[in-house]
Amino acid sequence: MTHFIEVYAAAIGVILFSLTMLWVVSVFIKDASIIDIFWGPGFVICNWVTLFMIVGDIADRQWLVHALITLWGLRLALHLFVRNCGSGEDARYQRWRQQGGPNWWLKTYHRIYLFQGLIMMVVAAPVIVVNMSTEQPGLGWLDLIGLGVWLVGFSFETLSDQQLVNFKRNPDNAGKVMNTGLWRYSLHPNYFGDALQWWGLWIIVISAPFGLFTVISPILMSAIFLYISNGVLERALTRSRPGYAEHIRRTSNFIPKPPDNH
Repeated sequence: MTHFIEVYAAAIGVILFSLTMLWVVSVFIKDASIIDIFWGPGFVICNWVTLFMIVGDIADRQWLVHALITLWGLRLALHLFVRNCGSGEDARYQRWRQQGGPNWWLKTYHRIYLFQGLIMMVVAAPVIVVNMSTEQPGLGWLDLIGLGVWLVGFSFETLSDQQLVNFKRNPDNAGKVMNTGLWRYSLHPNYFGDALQWWGLWIIVISAPFGLFTVISPILMSAIFLYISNGVLERALTRSRPGYAEHIRRTSNFIPKPPDNH
């Protein structure tokens, strides 16, 4: 229990410091949305910090999780950086800024940065727990299943992100609904892929001590996508994209499946 507290405290400390420094930068540049780019690297930092706290040889499962979370986090950060570079503050944060009054700069610290940090520390449970002990069995069939699930999720997220980027680059698509490629089968294939990766990581971590109990991580991520992110995005696109309401009627909300053309 003492080691558990030390490892988790170290992860919390480094994330709190990182978020605070990022918040200071956001205040100066008046752009709270830079935290979106930090989301992926935040988990990478959690992993690196807790991985290097290990006393003894690093287990194969720990190296596997290290590789997967680093690949996921850095790819996502690069994608968001390229997508958001030069675009200014996200419209959501602009609205909150207008409604937040003169002290909005201070409110962003706890309403955005600390709140996302709290979510991050819950979601990062598999990443942190797997690094708490070197006394765990070698890689087995559960790890292979988890890796397979993770690879499917990573492919979904990466491909759907790139398909959307290509769609938006075409000026002829301005104001149109993205309903081709993976987006034909799910309203949010990128979110589905992201959630699937967390389920894959959890399956890998099951074999580590106390790994089974970190199921809160993929459950929370799936719930955020299903009940918060999806709804916010769909309401915004329904207002701004003619035909999007019909697209919602025909298309699966989350898990990809053939569209309903009736």
